[in-house]
Amino acid sequence: MKVLVVEDEIELSKNIKDYLQKEDFQVSCAYDFFTATDKIASFEYDLVIIDLMLPDGYGMDLLYSLRANQKNVGTLILSAKNSLDDKIRGLDAGADDYLAKPFHLIELSSRLKAIYRTRKLQGNNSISIGEIVILTDKHEVHCKKQLIELTKKEYEMLLFFATNSKRILTKQNIAEHLWGDYIDQADSFDFVYQHIKNLRKKIQKISQLDVIETVYGVGYKLKSF
Repeated sequence: MKVLVVEDEIELSKNIKDYLQKEDFQVSCAYDFFTATDKIASFEYDLVIIDLMLPDGYGMDLLYSLRANQKNVGTLILSAKNSLDDKIRGLDAGADDYLAKPFHLIELSSRLKAIYRTRKLQGNNSISIGEIVILTDKHEVHCKKQLIELTKKEYEMLLFFATNSKRILTKQNIAEHLWGDYIDQADSFDFVYQHIKNLRKKIQKISQLDVIETVYGVGYKLKSF
C-alpha cells in the first residue's frame, strides 16, 4: 500500500512514516500544500492522509483535487479540530474517514487498512486470480492449497497487479509504487523486469500459470482467467 502523509508537523509526520513502514506501507511525506499538490499531480497513491491546517493552504482543497482526479484513492483527514462541522464537511467532500489529534498510531494504521480494504478489495481480505488466492490480512499467496513463497516486494507486486487488473502498468508505475516516489530519478527500471521474472517463475512452479502478460513496448498487465 502506497501512502502520502500530508502533515506540516515534521516530527509527527516522521513518526507516522516510521510506524507505517513497520506495518509494510510504502510512505512518502509532504510538509506543505504546494509539495502535496505536486506529489498528487505526479504520482499515484492508494491512500492519502491529509492534515486540514497547512501553512500555505487548506487540506480540504487537496481532497477536492483528489476526488476530481484520482477517484479511487482512499483518504483520511487529520485535524486538531474535533468539531462535528469539520467532520461532516470532510466526509461530505469525499473523505473516507476522519481522525482527530491526538491519536494512537495503531488506530491510524487500522483505519487505513480498513479504507484500503473497502476501496481496493471491495471489503474482502482476499483476491482470487484463477486458482491463486492472495490473503491480504496474512500477506500470503496460495495456490492449490500450497503456499507460494514470495519476497516482500514480489508479494506487493502481485497485489499491485491484482488491484489494477484492468490497467497496463509501466515499469515506472511499478517502481514508484513499490520503491517510492524518488525512484523516478533512476537511470533505468530494468530491475523491475528481474522482479517480475522471479515472481512469474515462483507462481508457475506451483500453478503452471503465467499470470502476468507482457505488453511489448508499454509494460505489463494481469491476465484474465
